[in-house]
Amino acid sequence: MLESTGGTVTVGTVTRGALTIGVDIGGTKVAAGVVDERGTIVATTHRGTPAEDVSRIENAVAAAVGELTSKYDVEAVGIGAAGFIDARRSTVMFAPNLAWRDEPLQASLQHRLGLPVVVENDANAAAWAEVRFGAGRGADHVVAVTVGTGIGGGIVVNGQLLRGQFGAAAEIGHLTVVPGGRRCGCGLRGCWEQYASGRALVREAHKLVRISPGMAGELLRLAGGRPENITGEMVTQAAQSGDVAALRCFEVVGVWLGRGLGGLAAILDPALFVIGGGVSAAGDVLRAPASAAFAASLTGRRYRPMAELRIAELGAEAGLVGAADLARRTS
Repeated sequence: MLESTGGTVTVGTVTRGALTIGVDIGGTKVAAGVVDERGTIVATTHRGTPAEDVSRIENAVAAAVGELTSKYDVEAVGIGAAGFIDARRSTVMFAPNLAWRDEPLQASLQHRLGLPVVVENDANAAAWAEVRFGAGRGADHVVAVTVGTGIGGGIVVNGQLLRGQFGAAAEIGHLTVVPGGRRCGCGLRGCWEQYASGRALVREAHKLVRISPGMAGELLRLAGGRPENITGEMVTQAAQSGDVAALRCFEVVGVWLGRGLGGLAAILDPALFVIGGGVSAAGDVLRAPASAAFAASLTGRRYRPMAELRIAELGAEAGLVGAADLARRTS
């Protein structure tokens, strides 16, 4: 519910069982959906993301939300955005793939929409959705690792998202795993996501196909015989068909993924890792090498329980669902 005084929106309590909207803002697409209290998506809509124009991004979000509120009675909106969100979940401090820099997104959207708005990091929102409704159900200590173009993360401890003092916790993709290694878009070198992400998977495929094209019959067929056309989805499809080169690519990326999980376990000691993001669609093709490398990298592994690795269940809609549920709980 809202109270408005002098143009200032005051956030109140969302009614139990009410519908809320989740919005997942990506570099190319704004996805919005109406979500009920069980995490079920009732309706969705999409808009393109004008990534280099702040006002047009907000226009796209407002248009998507407006389309849904014209058909459904909703009580709050949750926004999931890739980037650093302040501890109050109101300001986007930095978004690497969008034009936001210290953008007061919550205040702006609440004024435009006339609804309570909560802003959350997209990987945090996806982690929350998996703990509430997906692969993390029933676990108290969960680290969600979103393996997409890069690597994002979310940490849930005793039913609470760990956000850190300044709101920027769980940026796990930027842990340094190779000092002085590959340059990362964040400005540093050797970040984990340069070795264990979808971008790394495609890079490995391009290299291997050029060196040993005879190993990559199915992968080259999918790419029309042109190595430069290879995408992450093609590598996944080829690996699931038994393509030797594609399987080798997943082995390389899976080993890097597992090593990173070993480092996270040494710090966080979770009961469960949930592996999501687009690359997780490969299922056990990714999980098997990651599990083996994780076990080999775990400090004191003979004398401690080992966290379970599960593939996420909610797919690409996890961020939308999580943002909507967080809006329900925190508005």
